[in-house]
Amino acid sequence: MRSLRRSRDAERPGRRGGDDAEREPGEATPEVDVPVQRIGDAPDRVPVRLEGNLRMITLRPRGGVPALEAELADGSGSITVVWLGRRHITGVHAGRSLRVQGRVGRHGGVRTMYNPRYELLP
Repeated sequence: MRSLRRSRDAERPGRRGGDDAEREPGEATPEVDVPVQRIGDAPDRVPVRLEGNLRMITLRPRGGVPALEAELADGSGSITVVWLGRRHITGVHAGRSLRVQGRVGRHGGVRTMYNPRYELLP
């Protein structure tokens, strides 16, 4: 199956080769080392790392699945961070400083990052 996938990918123009082509389905994407950006300057749909303070935390089910939502702000803007399948994350509370890494998208016109990697800051 791998050789078939590799040959199909090679035939498609614009396909990236390298590590992505070698990864098996379900295998984790390697962590991308990106610099911290201001929330207001962060582009959509590319890996970004953001830092800010959590303004509010809400438990809001999405599609019947529990979802912990938080608003992360840094003075340049704010973003909604959503952890699907989580009701609580120890250490994540309003007023806490947090660094997140993931991709920013738009959901209902609101900038949102789903299931980001996160780091609690002092």
